[in-house]
Amino acid sequence: FKEDSVIILGGGPNRIGQGIEFDYCCVQAVYGLKEMGYKTIMINCNPETVSTDFDTSDKLYFEPLTYEDVMNVIDLEKPKGVVIQFGGQTPLNIADKLLQSNVKILGTHPKSIDLAEDRKKFGKILQKLNIPAPKFGTAFSIDEAISIANKINYPVLVRPSYVLGGRAMEIVYEKKQLKSFVKEAFKVCLLYTSD
Repeated sequence: FKEDSVIILGGGPNRIGQGIEFDYCCVQAVYGLKEMGYKTIMINCNPETVSTDFDTSDKLYFEPLTYEDVMNVIDLEKPKGVVIQFGGQTPLNIADKLLQSNVKILGTHPKSIDLAEDRKKFGKILQKLNIPAPKFGTAFSIDEAISIANKINYPVLVRPSYVLGGRAMEIVYEKKQLKSFVKEAFKVCLLYTSD
């Protein structure tokens, strides 16, 4: 092994019906880093995943994926860097704090992740690059959501920013359903984007 180690942040707990692609990606990241000669360190807290099998990574920390817990491992292990983009929303939520703590993020930079996760910013990129896309809009209130839905025409797909895995995403067919669903989507978005 090289002396360098790399930490891979797993996806944490899964909900019923959630896909396992995040765990698959984390495991593939481990395999790729091992082939490159790095010592691999997985941080994850889900016992029902391949990434937390005892023989997947060189070291496993079965810890919550909170900023504080991850920083404790980083301070102890002093890795070359941390891979955050394969574990889904849970590790992405602490990306900025890790960056502010001078943790080297390997792979996709948190600013690029933000461009992909913020629906309004991503829409501007599509328009700037002249990439065809269905009609879309970004709402910050129920009234804005209704106005956008009226312009697009029902049915519309409603999805909050900063949420992966399909949580709080739904196809709505009428104004009443939109009002009800947008309230729930705003709650989920606030949950994921608040400290």
